Amino acid sequence: MIKSYKKLFTNNQKWVEERTKENPDFFNDLAERQSPQFLWIGCSDSRVPANEITGTMPGDIFVHRNIANMVIHTDISMLSVLDYAVNVLEVKHIIVCGHYGCGGVNTAMGNKQVGLIDNWLRHIKDVYRLHKDELNAIEDMAKRSDRLVELNVQEQVHDLTKTSIVQNAWANGKALQVHGLVYDIKNGYLQDLNITADNTGEIEHFYKLDLAEHVIS
Repeated sequence: MIKSYKKLFTNNQKWVEERTKENPDFFNDLAERQSPQFLWIGCSDSRVPANEITGTMPGDIFVHRNIANMVIHTDISMLSVLDYAVNVLEVKHIIVCGHYGCGGVNTAMGNKQVGLIDNWLRHIKDVYRLHKDELNAIEDMAKRSDRLVELNVQEQVHDLTKTSIVQNAWANGKALQVHGLVYDIKNGYLQDLNITADNTGEIEHFYKLDLAEHVIS
């Protein structure tokens, strides 16, 4: 146990040496500021590291991760990250990335009691309820799970557009896009679900906020 823990420091030292060899000013430049173009809302699954699968460097992507890449309107942690990314870092893209074979999604498809996480997974069950006819028509459980992963990403993209943070950004003329992606662990490829949103046009009227007084003149 101790050996595996200490290996992290050994690996870190090698990583620092490699980065410094490639670029002696790498860490000095990194320490100056972060100016990422992307906010990544992904799953906590250890097999889905945002920087590695996108081939990006430290400082390129601002990351928030939770079980099954959820956007929940009462999650102050997610909302704080979103607000900081949009209004301080001024990211241009928000990405919700799910992944096939997601344990959270698979658990939500069943009825087994797991623990505290059952309360979190209920939000995924709500997504299932919204699309139950389509999902129940898929007999292959693996394919049903894959489709729920996609639908879950779709719903989280919609939920982002309902937030005052995103709507205020658009009202103030910020060039901000929200995207939905799925990562396939079996082959390593990202798939664009083509559900990009960049305005309030597709939001149901009862979710649209009157933001006139918050618009910067």
